[in-house]
Amino acid sequence: MKKKIISLLLTALLVFALASCNNTPGNSGEAQSINVYNWGEYIDQSVLDDFEAETGIKVNYTTYASNEEMYSKIVSGAASYDVIIPSEYMISKMISEDLLAELNFDNIPNYKYIGEEYRGLSYDPDEKYSVPYTWGTVVIVYNTKYVDEEDVKDQSINLLWNEKYAGNILMFDNPRDAFALAHIKLGNSMNTTNPEHWYAAAEELKKQKDIVQAYVMDQVFDKMLNEEAYIAAYYAGDAMTMMDENEDIAAYVPVEGANMFFDSMCVLKSSQNKEAAEKFINFMCETDIAVRNAETVWYAIPHTAAFEALDPEQSEDPLVYPPQEIKDKCEVFINLNEETLILQSELWINLKTQY
Repeated sequence: MKKKIISLLLTALLVFALASCNNTPGNSGEAQSINVYNWGEYIDQSVLDDFEAETGIKVNYTTYASNEEMYSKIVSGAASYDVIIPSEYMISKMISEDLLAELNFDNIPNYKYIGEEYRGLSYDPDEKYSVPYTWGTVVIVYNTKYVDEEDVKDQSINLLWNEKYAGNILMFDNPRDAFALAHIKLGNSMNTTNPEHWYAAAEELKKQKDIVQAYVMDQVFDKMLNEEAYIAAYYAGDAMTMMDENEDIAAYVPVEGANMFFDSMCVLKSSQNKEAAEKFINFMCETDIAVRNAETVWYAIPHTAAFEALDPEQSEDPLVYPPQEIKDKCEVFINLNEETLILQSELWINLKTQY
């Protein structure tokens, strides 16, 4: 009987030790870790290092090039992630498919710094699943050495269809952004569910295909910076990075309008490290961390205290923080219905595979 009691006590102690090892990073010498999945060129690496040093939680950090790439990898089960940073329409889609965890905001006290205008937006109206990270617009990026001033003076979206620059134009390699530009060119909503609008947009993209050098995502950096291409559509923060590295690069928000996006930090429902993931989100919302990160990625931030601490060169830049008259012309993506998504996919595949 005595041996049995001792055995039970040892078993209980072992279970307690294992539980402590799993739930309390740093106490057992066995580091806890989280998997963070984010867009490319979208974080200051040093803040990841600081988070690891401060918490003892290792960050396994990987990147994706589009919302669709991220979503496909997650639903395929090809990899396991804790924190992801999708755009608004993808957050809405993932909420509807029960892929995201409801956040415990007791673990994210720095949420108090998120400005009211960025809270409770249509993709997460009850503020349960996401913490805003950055926002911005799609812009037209061009090289002033090779693009005539006359062709950009009206700051039109039509530059992407200008045959003068055939072979030197880069286009988004994801259907939502590419079709959005075609919808805008035609004067239609980028959230239209009218099939006729989608067929018309597909025709515009087919006309453009003959003059497009390549469909790209993060490859845009090398091609534009090395002057292998002269014109591209991409995101404002990344445009600012390119402009900083090549003084001949300039950018503008199309006068016809553009997509305005909001990217937010979320935790997957499948996460086995939810509390650590929420600790990471809270860390990213610390004011000094948010400032450092913003100074690196050059996207607009929803963090009120960090915004006030930014250098005016950044906080007053109209490409990063566009004036209201520009914002009024922009549109935010919504999660399209299934029929429209299927049509978008079919038209995109047809575009990419036709010769």
